[in-house]
Amino acid sequence: MREVGARILIVDDYAPFRSSARLLLDGESFHVIGEAVDGASALAAVGALRPDIVLLDVRLPDMDGFEVARRLAALADAPAVVLISSRDVTDFPSRLTGTSALGFISKAELSPGRLADLLGVGS
Repeated sequence: MREVGARILIVDDYAPFRSSARLLLDGESFHVIGEAVDGASALAAVGALRPDIVLLDVRLPDMDGFEVARRLAALADAPAVVLISSRDVTDFPSRLTGTSALGFISKAELSPGRLADLLGVGS
């Protein structure tokens, strides 16, 4: 039996990205435990699944990722939040500095190593 790493919830409204992110990240260092398609389902999934990390798209259909991150940060046992987007980090400079998220990774740069570096853990 393999040792399971940090438990991840992927939040993105684009199903093909969720599938590719799951395939990319699910391994020794990370274990994808669920997916959500919008902010409301993300908040519910965090309550039900208790992930260690929420990989959270900035643009969601019902509320943006910054608002979801703000709500998650208010939880007593808040997960680590990493924001993602197909847009560049320079598109959100002031919003990123004001968020409780640990950081930002562009979707094109997402990898287990990049995520581990951001979280400060070995991949």
